[in-house]
This record gives sequence, structure tokens and C-alpha cells, in this order.
Amino acid sequence: MSNLHRIAEQAVNRAISRGLTVATAESLTAGMVAAVLADTPGASGMLQGGVVSYQNSVKAEVLGVPGELLDAVGSVDGDVAKAMAEGARRVCGADIGVSTTGVAGPEPHGGKAVGTVFVGVATAEGSTSFGYVFEGNRADVRGQACAAALERLLEALSSEAYPA
Repeated sequence: MSNLHRIAEQAVNRAISRGLTVATAESLTAGMVAAVLADTPGASGMLQGGVVSYQNSVKAEVLGVPGELLDAVGSVDGDVAKAMAEGARRVCGADIGVSTTGVAGPEPHGGKAVGTVFVGVATAEGSTSFGYVFEGNRADVRGQACAAALERLLEALSSEAYPA
């Protein structure tokens, strides 16, 4: 079992034990986070759905990321990651939303270096984002972004805001 699948299994089990649901909004990972969760037995008890929002138009029109924000900072930004996670939570009717946005490469994007990634997490308590700089090729960056999203999801599922 890969490390990704181990983290996903913990997240699925934790969500189910707490009666919580999860939704994803993914840009550079293009559905990898949702797919790894769905690979886990029992995921249907917690995974509401996900949105692959590779283009800014989808971020704005489906997830509700403010167009002004996207125009001002571009798609690779912590505030965009937070808005994406909030949108996933709202659109899919989930307790927790998790998002990924970043630059997998091979070229920089919007003035951001390859490996720049933001993960957003949204709960009923609010939303936050986490910034990373990953090394490696496109596949490496995407894999590390997926792992980071699953780790942050597991942390949110373990929060005191959700009693066991």
C-alpha cells in the first residue's frame, strides 16, 4: 500500500467514524485526491464529490472563486485555494472541502515557480490555506500536492471542532 493510500485510508476511516463528509476542488491534481480517496473501501460513506477546476472560468463559475481575486493574484494563491475549498464544500454539500492549486510544470505559470502549490481546507469553522514548494518533475509535484492535501484533510478530520 502506498503512502498516499495509507493517508487516504486514515482519512476515510476518521470521516466515517465522525459522520463527516468531504468534497474536493482540484486544479493541478486534476482529480487525484478524490481518486485516491475513492480507491479506499468505505469511501462512499464520506466522499460527496469533487470538481476538477483546471481553468479559471471553472474556478469562478462553478466554485464561486471571485473573478476579481483571480484577476489580481492569478490561480496559484492561498486565497484562491481557500475559496476553492469553500466552493467544493458548498457545491457538494460537504462538511469539509479540500482543494489544490499550483504549478506542476514544466514551465512557470503566472509568475509562480514550478513546484509552488497551495492546499485549501474549508470547514464550518472557517477556511485556511497552506503553501508549499515541491521539487521534482510534473508527476512528482502532483503526487506531493495530493499527499499534502490528504494530510491536511486528515488534520481537519482530527480537529477538536469535530468531537469523536
